[in-house]
This record gives sequence, C-alpha cells and structure tokens, in this order.
Amino acid sequence: MPKKIAPKVLNWASIIDDDTVDQARSLAELPFIHQHVALMPDAHLGKGSSVGTVIPTRGAVIPAAVGVDIGCGCSVIRTNVHKEDVDANLVSGHTLAELREAVEDAIPMSAGNYNPRFDRYEFTAKRIAALETMAADSEVDLSHSPRWREQLGTLGGGNHFTEACFCKDDQVWLTLHSGSRGVGNKIAQKHIKIAQQMCEKWFVPLTDRDHAYLPEDTDEFWRYIKDLRWAQAFALANRGEMLDRFRLAFAEWMGLDPDQIETDRIESHHNYTEQTTMGGKTLWLTRKGAVDASPGKRGIIPGSMGTRSYITEGKGNAASFHSAPHGAGRMFSRTEARKRFTLDDLEQSMAGIEYRHGKEWIDEIPAAYKAIDVVMEDASDLVTILHELRQFLNVKGQ
Repeated sequence: MPKKIAPKVLNWASIIDDDTVDQARSLAELPFIHQHVALMPDAHLGKGSSVGTVIPTRGAVIPAAVGVDIGCGCSVIRTNVHKEDVDANLVSGHTLAELREAVEDAIPMSAGNYNPRFDRYEFTAKRIAALETMAADSEVDLSHSPRWREQLGTLGGGNHFTEACFCKDDQVWLTLHSGSRGVGNKIAQKHIKIAQQMCEKWFVPLTDRDHAYLPEDTDEFWRYIKDLRWAQAFALANRGEMLDRFRLAFAEWMGLDPDQIETDRIESHHNYTEQTTMGGKTLWLTRKGAVDASPGKRGIIPGSMGTRSYITEGKGNAASFHSAPHGAGRMFSRTEARKRFTLDDLEQSMAGIEYRHGKEWIDEIPAAYKAIDVVMEDASDLVTILHELRQFLNVKGQ
C-alpha cells in the first residue's frame, strides 16, 4: 500500500533514497500537477523527475519527464518450445554460446551500431514504409536523424537486453527491452530545449530547468505530441523488428519453423505520455519508467540481468493512476556500481546463464539494482503476477 510522503506525493517503494523523495516533492509542487505524483516501487533518481514516476498534468506536458528514450519498453514472445526441447538440442551438440552469437549477429548492439542494409529480412521494409508514411502524414521533421531507418532493429546499450527465458511450466519466452534509439533521443532533446526556452522567455520560475513544460494551448505543445507519437511508434516497431529477428535466430538454432513457434506476443511501453480522462477531466498522464496497469492490461516487469522477470495483469489501482513499476530500479549509479563490484562478482551473479562476460557489464550487475522480489511485493496492489520468467540466455550491448 502507498504512503503519503509529501502533500502531493504517494510512494509505493519500500526501498527509496532521500534524493528521489526530494525530486518527487519538487515536481509535485508544479501548479498543473493533478492530485499527486505516484512513485512506483522501482523509483530512483532521474533527470528532471525520478525514474518510476507517474505524473498526471492539466493543460501541459514536461518533455524531460517523459525522458529522452521516448517509447522505451519491453516486448515478449511466448513460444511452444519447452525446456526439454532446449535440453535435447544442447545434448545433440548445439551450445547456448552459438545461440547468443546468432542473436548478436541478427541484432546490432551498443550505441551507434546500426544496420548496414535493409534487405536482410523481408519484414523490415514494411515497417520502414509505415513509419515513413506516419512521419509524412503527421509532418514529423526527422532531418536531425538522417539514419533513423538504419536504427530500426537495433538494441542500444545500458540496461537494454534480449533474453531467452523459461517460465514455471518450462515454456520458452523470448523477451526484449529497448526504445526509440538515437532518433527518439534527438526528438526528446529538441523539445526539452524548446520548453526551456519558452519558460525562460515567460520568466517562469522553476526549481529545476528540466521541469520546463509546454502548455497545451501552444503550437509547440502539439508539435511535440506529434513527434512523440511517432517516436513511440518507432520504439514499438523497433522492438517488433528485433523480436522477429530473435525468433528467427532461435528457431534456426532449434531446427524449427520460425512461423510455427510463436503462440503469444505482449507489448508494454514505459516512457511516454498519453491523453486520458479522470473524474470527468481531460488530463495528460506521463509514465516515466512505469507501465499501464489498467484492469486486465497485461504488462512486462523485467528484473536485472541474472534475476527474474514477470508477466503481469493490471489491477486498475486508481491511486497509482492505473500504473505499475517497469523493472527493478537502480540502487547504485553506474559509477558507484563499478567501484563496488568486480568481474568475479558479475560471474557469480550470472551462474547458469549464458551471457557475454566482460568489465563493460559490471555496472549492470544485479546487485546494482533493487531486489526484484521486493519490487514485486511492493506492487502487489498494482498487478497480479501471471508468469514468472527465469532467463537462461542474456544478450546486451555495451
């Protein structure tokens, strides 16, 4: 159950630091905040607002609160392949390292790594064409990102990942976490700057420049919304592209027909804003590191690399604005994690999981994050757990 930690802040996190609380309190003091801001169980310090914050606003949106990775989220495929099938494939001489390398070959990883060509997969061109049409119809200016097409189907780095998991009934799930890549970042940075310039022009007093907002009755606001919706569509298409490539690589490794293994697919944004109605009022609801947990809505809450992930169903908690956490949430910054943990610590944390070992991933060690079991217990009034996933393969960029 949430605790009221400030006049307009409700908090679901049992693990939370003072800086995150102060950041939420400052944000909640903005005059256009509706009712309160909601801190999710995974809340931690972020830019402008804490990651894991749900922000309902009247007549304005804060671009920096949406964040620079617009539309970031998770997507998963449930397959009809079981652990006994994977085990038999391993006994026959195939290795998980071969599967990891096949995924790494199919999906460009790490910042700045893009696709060198568009004709490797038959489904790529259709997605690019749909995004081109949407950009033209909505008059979205993408001149700042001439290589956005090459970014489609690329993972990025940091906490973005692809994983192969088993659930409790030993079915294989293919999971993925990524967003709108460089093009989404450029769109976000452009509108954050515009919001800051407008607030400076109007002499709006702000305790944090990243609280700069766009009023709904301005052209700048609606240009942002059009660009944001395109970036969300790109992020969704990006994850769909990568999941299809992952499905092909996994099916080939297993010696199966890739068109016959998928039984379900779930999509879940966690960095975005959308127009909604609450209590008869039209509002904008920003979820920065939070997922839609409306009644019956399925969601994805991943742990860190080496810990479990969850498929959930929303309970429609009104106090959280029908929202839930988007993951484990960091305990330590990347710099602090590299000071505290070693390569040996990482290796021990990843025992039994195929992954690429190296110092580049020390800051992603599970101990750098909140315990996912605690996060899920804190979220017990927000979601019902449908499936618990344990990974046997983790693939990340640097």
